[in-house]
Amino acid sequence: MIDTMSLPPGFLDELRNRVSISSVVGRKVTWDMRKSNQAKGDFWAPCPFHQERTASFHVDDRKGFYYCFGCHAKGDALSFLRETENMDFMEAVEVLAREAGMTLPARDPKAAEKADRMGELVEVMEGAARFFRMQLSTGAAAGARSYLAGRGLTQEMLERFEIGFAPDARHALWSHLTGAGVSPDKIIEAGLAIAPEDGGAPFDRFRGRIIFPIRDARGRCIAFGGRAMNPDARAKYLNSPETPLFDKGRSLYNVGPARGAAGKQPLIVAEGYMDVIALVAAGLEAAVAPLGTAITEDQLRMIWRLSPEPVIALDGDAAGLRAGYRLIDLALPHLGPEQSLRFCILPGGMDPDDVLRTSGAGAMRKLIERAVPLVQLLWQRETEGQVLDSPERRAALDGRLRAALGRIADTGLRGHYAEELRRLRTEVFRPARRAGDRGRARHAPATQPLPSTRATRLASTQGPEIAEQMREEIILAILLTHPQLAPEFETDLERAEMSNPAYESLRRALLLGEEIAPRGSEVRHLLGLSHVRIAPPVRHDDDPELARNCLREEFAKLFTRRGAASELREAAEDLAHLADEGLTWRLRQAAEMRNRAERSQLSDSTDLGEDRAALAGHLDKLIESQIWVKRKK
Repeated sequence: MIDTMSLPPGFLDELRNRVSISSVVGRKVTWDMRKSNQAKGDFWAPCPFHQERTASFHVDDRKGFYYCFGCHAKGDALSFLRETENMDFMEAVEVLAREAGMTLPARDPKAAEKADRMGELVEVMEGAARFFRMQLSTGAAAGARSYLAGRGLTQEMLERFEIGFAPDARHALWSHLTGAGVSPDKIIEAGLAIAPEDGGAPFDRFRGRIIFPIRDARGRCIAFGGRAMNPDARAKYLNSPETPLFDKGRSLYNVGPARGAAGKQPLIVAEGYMDVIALVAAGLEAAVAPLGTAITEDQLRMIWRLSPEPVIALDGDAAGLRAGYRLIDLALPHLGPEQSLRFCILPGGMDPDDVLRTSGAGAMRKLIERAVPLVQLLWQRETEGQVLDSPERRAALDGRLRAALGRIADTGLRGHYAEELRRLRTEVFRPARRAGDRGRARHAPATQPLPSTRATRLASTQGPEIAEQMREEIILAILLTHPQLAPEFETDLERAEMSNPAYESLRRALLLGEEIAPRGSEVRHLLGLSHVRIAPPVRHDDDPELARNCLREEFAKLFTRRGAASELREAAEDLAHLADEGLTWRLRQAAEMRNRAERSQLSDSTDLGEDRAALAGHLDKLIESQIWVKRKK
């Protein structure tokens, strides 16, 4: 067993960052959703530590702590596990590490020594930050001050972000720190100086640059970013190297202040230091940046810890869009019902700083409000610049979209994404209509009907009953070939009683999770039906997403049809007792409501044309008979 002192520095911070306390506590309590505000990471529930009916137990997901206003219990995710599961500290660490996908480090007897060393490096970095800050007021920094003033930075913002200046000299910082008694090896280890391989004298890493201190969530200075004043410099922006303090892929600029503001404002993820500073100056204080590089998976987790639906501000150029497209692939496997992204695509060639300086804070706020959901940018990525004028090209698009959907782990969310992409696809590929058909075009189905409902049996039989039975058979066949979907559609399956007694037995077996083998003859007969054999989800039994989408549609059509039939029966019964214009109106309204519902997305002209005509004929006969009764009276 590893003891606490043997954990490497920063391990517990990283563990707490990766696992939200609400996910840990949520396994033991039921949240009061009327009082909770999930978007702000604010959760309330009855306290698990003492008996109560009111929700006095508070969890702050952003700060990572819980507190009960009744019994005053408080702590973090680790202490919650210890109290509720009777674990010792290291057992709780092991549980959370497994959940976070982190490997528990081996025993390190020098961990305490390393922790002390980290503290010493932080002191060196703070000393460097003070030096750079003082240098900004010197004569050598006149050009830097002029540049910052031209970018609209006030003295207040310079102080708030502790912006400094590194003199254009090889040993300015080195001489200052060594003169203050800092050992040379610490200066080099902190990434502030470079030791030549030939054994020459170390020299300052940052020279002739505006300096932006980078602080972690605890407010410690862990690195610097430098913007070159010389236009011919090899690198316009330069960051500290990887050090014991600084891991660029796990750090965000302005993360500490943004965490406090994210509960009141949308979290904005910009590209660089100046964007963040400009956003904060405009009152949009929940702003962070990934230090000039593409967002990493660890940074994405940190961003979601700050806000469940951050806004990614993309520079309005090709490079900005490419960055957004790459981020989609990174985010898809981690999306959830309360964890997604929105994208703010800025005007061409502009970044947030440009928008704020040219158009003001109001324009930037409107752009943030109009940020598009991830699914819309995904559609744009897959269709932009594409000519989709052939079945092959459309099939290629479908393949790309299916591949993207397959990366979404949450099944419920994946279904909603599929529906939205299907809607967007229908809008693009819906055939042009004549002017007189515009009303019908608006109600065109979002997906093509299953070929099974066009089978010979439907075409050759009058009345709606056979169509309903065939739909029942399709539903059962899909569930038999994709049994893993049965729990997902349990509620629908409970409602969908079968008209055929043999198939009703199969339905109950699926509901109860019973063995299907004893009913082999019924299954073989069902799967051998011609309209079942040609159904895509049955033929492609290795495509659960296709089966899931077809089940949704088939259940919806079945229940809509049964609802219309129920209305028809009730109206027929009423005719025996009520012969007035009110019933006539009711019948006409029922017919129109039925037709609107079926036209919307639950049916199509080929699939239900014969059945709709039959039902409409029954309604017309009832209406005519009611009018005949009135005339006779």
